[in-house]
Amino acid sequence: MGSMRAIWKGSIAFGLVNVPVKVYSATENHDVDMHQVHEQDGGRIRYERRCEVCNEIVDYQDIDRSYDDGEHRVILTKDDFDALPAGENDDIDVLQFVPTDQIDPIMLERSYFLEPTSKTPKAYLLLRQTLEDTERTAIVKITLRTRTRLAILRTRGKLLMLQTLRWAEEIREVDFKGVNSRAKISEKELEMSAQLVEAYSDDFKPKEFRDDYQDELKKLIDAKIESGETLDLEETFPDDDDDEDTGGDVVDLMEALRQSVDRSRSSKKKSSKKTTKKKAS
Repeated sequence: MGSMRAIWKGSIAFGLVNVPVKVYSATENHDVDMHQVHEQDGGRIRYERRCEVCNEIVDYQDIDRSYDDGEHRVILTKDDFDALPAGENDDIDVLQFVPTDQIDPIMLERSYFLEPTSKTPKAYLLLRQTLEDTERTAIVKITLRTRTRLAILRTRGKLLMLQTLRWAEEIREVDFKGVNSRAKISEKELEMSAQLVEAYSDDFKPKEFRDDYQDELKKLIDAKIESGETLDLEETFPDDDDDEDTGGDVVDLMEALRQSVDRSRSSKKKSSKKTTKKKAS
């Protein structure tokens, strides 16, 4: 697993079957790390946990939490939290198996990979294959850092993986007026819109897309290291004026769709010509 560290170890439990696993974070943050500094002298900005009553800096172990609803204020200690019914649990409990298409993506939170830890990982392989063949996703409960979470257990290639879920009451209910509009959509508009979708259609290849902001930020940092504070920003980051100005709100939807389809087709032709030239060379 390289430098990956397991954050949890236990078993998937369903019926009388136990599948021993380790849990690893499936994602990592590649944003550039930065510190806050004082503009005048570059000194680091430090945050202190200072008590507003005695004005002393408080050690983390001496900090409790409080709840205040405007009328009542209660302090919750570590003992209070330890008394809550989460505690330690080294089982991922399978609650039910549901059709995969019933999982609304809005409910998904963090992703984790599961590694089989048994010397004979047959139960792991069996569960993975069963989920795949039945097109089912398991709804499970897991206790992470003393907090019980609802999650899904699903397959990803040869792996089993977990994705924690938001609780149903955490999803906001909205009623936007525009969504209920009775604006008439013509057959011609639908047809042109479908052509636009077709013109942009492709297979999703995530590696083709990069975080341009982080790339440019790293470029800026490297340029500053090279040139110091005398860096000419306009020279390093010239403005891109290539994009045509569409000018104001688009009133004619059909014309906008037509132009979009034409542009997409011409840009596809250009990219295919470039690909052909590369292959030829």
